[in-house]
Amino acid sequence: MNSVGEAFFELKREYDLCFNRWFAEKFFFGDSAGDPCGQLFKRYQLCVQKAIKEKDIPIEGLEFMGPSKGKTENSS
Repeated sequence: MNSVGEAFFELKREYDLCFNRWFAEKFFFGDSAGDPCGQLFKRYQLCVQKAIKEKDIPIEGLEFMGPSKGKTENSS
C-alpha cells in the first residue's frame, strides 16, 4: 500500500521491514509475544492522520482502527 504523504515514505518502509521481519522470524513460528514494531506503527499512523487532515481528504463514516475498535456489540 502506498503512503498518503511522500514525506512519510521512510516511516512506512521502516514499519514494513520491522513487521515483515517479526512475522517471518517470530509470529510464523508461534512466538506472538511483544510488540517490536508498535512504536513505529504509532509514529506512522500519526503522520498519516496529519496528512489526511492537511490534504482535507474526506473520511466521513470511517474511524481509525485501534486496539479497542473494530468489534461491534454483535461480534461473537
